Amino acid sequence: MSQDSQHGKWTISDSEDEDNIIPPTPQKESNKPSIKPDLERKPDTSTTFFKQEPRLSPKRNEDTHSIKEPSAPSMGSEARKAAHVNQTLPVKYESNPSPSVKRKRETEEAGWNLSSSDDETPPPPPKKEPKKSDVSPKKKKTEDTRPPSPHGTGYYKEEPSDFFETNLLSMNDMYRFYLNKVTGIPKQFNTGALHIKDILSPMFGTLKESVQFNYCFDVPWMVEQYPPEFRDKPVILVHGEKRESKARLIEQAKPYPHIRFCQAKLDIAFGTHHTKMMLLWYEEGFRVIILTSNLIRADWYQKTQGMWMSPLYPRLPEGSPGTAGESPTNFKSDLLEYLEAYRAPELAEWIDRIKQHDLSETRVYLIGSTPGRYQGPAMEKWGHLRLRKLLSEHAMPVQNEERWHVLGQFSSIGSMGLDKTKWLAAEFQRTLTTLGKARKSLASPETQMLLIYPSVENVRTSLEGYPAGGSLPYSIQTAQKQLWLHSYFHGWHADVTGRSNAMPHIKTYMRVSPDYTQLAWFLVTSANLSKAAWGALEKNNTQIMVRSYELGVLYLPSAFNMSTFPVEKNVFPASSSSKGFPVPYDLPPQHYSSKDQPWIWNIPYTKAPDTHGNVWVPS
Repeated sequence: MSQDSQHGKWTISDSEDEDNIIPPTPQKESNKPSIKPDLERKPDTSTTFFKQEPRLSPKRNEDTHSIKEPSAPSMGSEARKAAHVNQTLPVKYESNPSPSVKRKRETEEAGWNLSSSDDETPPPPPKKEPKKSDVSPKKKKTEDTRPPSPHGTGYYKEEPSDFFETNLLSMNDMYRFYLNKVTGIPKQFNTGALHIKDILSPMFGTLKESVQFNYCFDVPWMVEQYPPEFRDKPVILVHGEKRESKARLIEQAKPYPHIRFCQAKLDIAFGTHHTKMMLLWYEEGFRVIILTSNLIRADWYQKTQGMWMSPLYPRLPEGSPGTAGESPTNFKSDLLEYLEAYRAPELAEWIDRIKQHDLSETRVYLIGSTPGRYQGPAMEKWGHLRLRKLLSEHAMPVQNEERWHVLGQFSSIGSMGLDKTKWLAAEFQRTLTTLGKARKSLASPETQMLLIYPSVENVRTSLEGYPAGGSLPYSIQTAQKQLWLHSYFHGWHADVTGRSNAMPHIKTYMRVSPDYTQLAWFLVTSANLSKAAWGALEKNNTQIMVRSYELGVLYLPSAFNMSTFPVEKNVFPASSSSKGFPVPYDLPPQHYSSKDQPWIWNIPYTKAPDTHGNVWVPS
């Protein structure tokens, strides 16, 4: 089966064996140059190909049985990540570099700073090769090949000084849900949004220490985001790196003696440490921020991201019991339980510190995932069964419930089986359609599930152009096994927040009324649409297996003394008096047209250039 459009053609194989799936490798047109990743390209110049040099055969990671590539300087659990080498370790050479220099440069940048694609289906184990010197090495699977990052240092523009000036009066402190600022959109759409420099600035507190949980780190860039007066305050980086990528992360931090590390345990294959959270300890108290952005510049530049920022939590009086300072949403004990799941001595001091603070003003519920296989009552601690439990206990039924849509929006997609009954329309939809205790035992077939994921045209016309697709890692290998999924897809449109051209890295899920004016609940999280992130039932539904660390917050109207959340029609400029919930994209979503295709990042798009005059040719 093949699909064709103005953006090129891609072939669908009937084979279920991923090793037999080879995405098309286009021929390079002679009149169009290949990109040299070191060059500070001008966005409006000639059409460009993004090419990548071949890399070494993968090695098997003994701890997780996942594939690790020794040639890629990744800062994450997969070889697809690197820490903006072109900014931190600039390499300059003449216009005609030697092939070895060019190859090294392209390999260094080949990793992309991405969130996990969550393709959790393990490939078959490799056959043992006989130990003979004349045996030719196996070719690397095309699935893991990723285009080099075209974001050289010349891509980023310096924001004006007032870009970082946040007016606290313009922020919606009712929901405490904020979008990241985006460079290149009208100023009004950043009024009430936050940059990482704002978050770490003195206006929110006099920082003493912090912890950064994340998936991708660019350490030098991260340090620069702290204001000078806080730049040497102790920081712990919680990560999921091992072996070479761990060594590279530690090497990045060598110039910064105030940085320490905490390695998250990943005992199940193909899991990642995908949680994104900041713990900030001030002289005035303590704050938690749960967000969707990696700690790299590209994630804070021209992408749509979101976060929940807690109130400033004051210190409890001396001698207060350990149960003091709890919120009606049980946020304090849930946060402590999540941190304790790391089994990390580096976090012990922070666990004690949190116990000493009053978190009673919190109005959201914590939903986390931690790797493991859980049975009995523990099944409801993590992943989508945790969401199901909260929706059962604290969500309020609505009239004509089956007509309220379930909406999911994400930036990456995992393998979900040969048809929708394997996971999506079964256990996951049953969770998302739960509203109070009085409900049907199975997912309501009448309830529509709408999935928002950028189309090729969304990416092509975005602020970043095709390179934005590097943070939307849906592969042809996964897509061609689940063509049934694509009928669910709706495009990315966010005129309400001025972010239609800022591709989403945010992940949100909600239950919305038939007329799209009311929400029964809203969730912002790091969890993409995958079983690795949300968990999958096993052993005749007596066990749930979760692969990754994820974290998000759930908004329920009952915690705000409301029956439903009205959808805010005027998100920007933000108003502290608004009662509407600031959904970050347009409702109702627009279903893909007959010409639209979901963005798939490892196939070519050559028929139409992007906003910078480039085409996309992974090889």
